[in-house]
Amino acid sequence: MKNMMLMILYTLRESFARKVFIFFFGLSCLSILITAIIFSLVDQAQILQSFLSKGNIGAGNVVMIIELGIVSPLASIGLLLSIFSASSFIPVLLEKGNIDLFLSKPISRTQLIMGKYLGGLLVVLLNVVFLVLGIWIIISLKFSYWNPSFLWTIAVITFTFAVLYSLILFFGIITKGSLLGMMSAYFIFIILSPLLLFFKDQLNVLIKSDFIKKAFEILYYIIPKTQELMAKINYEIARGQGISDFQPVISSFLFLILMLFFSILLFQKKDF
Repeated sequence: MKNMMLMILYTLRESFARKVFIFFFGLSCLSILITAIIFSLVDQAQILQSFLSKGNIGAGNVVMIIELGIVSPLASIGLLLSIFSASSFIPVLLEKGNIDLFLSKPISRTQLIMGKYLGGLLVVLLNVVFLVLGIWIIISLKFSYWNPSFLWTIAVITFTFAVLYSLILFFGIITKGSLLGMMSAYFIFIILSPLLLFFKDQLNVLIKSDFIKKAFEILYYIIPKTQELMAKINYEIARGQGISDFQPVISSFLFLILMLFFSILLFQKKDF
């Protein structure tokens, strides 16, 4: 455990040295600052009235919608940037000289990989906590309404990255490069997961071929449900109503576990 903690701290220190953490922190600060300036210039009563006049919606729901409306796109952009940055952590580790140095230390290969994985996750978690907490405090102060359930979105956003990062880890070990893992994570997050969700909800009715339907269905249950995590589950958990369907969470978690298992297995057998 001590060796793993040291590896986590080393990864965090590496992100500082490569300006990864500072870059994300700067973006978070800028986002919070812009939000603070905008909401200092607007009248909360007018905002609430404009929402309330459109239907039967409570003031608490209005605040939650505003919070999600700001955090969700920022979190998505943050995840895209996090994928780009985290994709280089493993290739740098596996460079000749670096990997020889680490393997000469009294640390197992499993501890080495898991420390690197958890270290990258910690970098993203700290920035997500800072961003979400900052936005939440600003809007809560503005509208004098505090919704602590909204802070659970931190867990959802971080979990979404954890799933994609496990894929980056896997391909990073196989290829010793960052491109394949990064592009695979982007493809799932931007294209495949939204497409499979659309198939489940709409496209399934239009497709006549049973073979294609079955192929889409299998893919849906295999591929991580990043779209559902970032949209539906984020919305439900921010409202404090709990998760209505745990299937996306469970299948995504199983994907994460499998990727970590195969990553450790491959790393154990790899010669350097």
